[in-house]
Amino acid sequence: MNIYETELNDKVLKQLIDLSINWEKENSCHGYRANGKEDIEGNRIFLAEEDGRVIGYLFGRTFQSENMTSVMPEGTPYFEVEEIYVIPEERSKGIGSSLFEYAEKAVKNEAEYIVLSTATRNWKAIFHFYLEELGMEFWNARLFKKLED
Repeated sequence: MNIYETELNDKVLKQLIDLSINWEKENSCHGYRANGKEDIEGNRIFLAEEDGRVIGYLFGRTFQSENMTSVMPEGTPYFEVEEIYVIPEERSKGIGSSLFEYAEKAVKNEAEYIVLSTATRNWKAIFHFYLEELGMEFWNARLFKKLED
């Protein structure tokens, strides 16, 4: 497996959009919709590739913190992971961890924190992944319940 950072070009854009279409079909995240070009542009892009095929990706960008003082001082640079995805048949093989760790090293000189949100339906597995495997800390949660008539 090869993990690397890449520039956005037509080939990469098509690969990311195609993978996001598959992710939407999985219906594994609340409200997830497939990406368009505008969702990907301006992000740093990291790919996991095996035998010439993209099997996972991570993309995001650096921001300056605002209204996050319970975690970091105002104006602190942080890298926001917009999406991290691994194709279903390659999950639980360390690919997501490798993508995250690669991105973490790549942005270390421009950001003091990595931040992400998740809307996964499988919250127990995702909390295990982010908290226990990647060493992230829990910051907040937004829960919902549909009210019945």
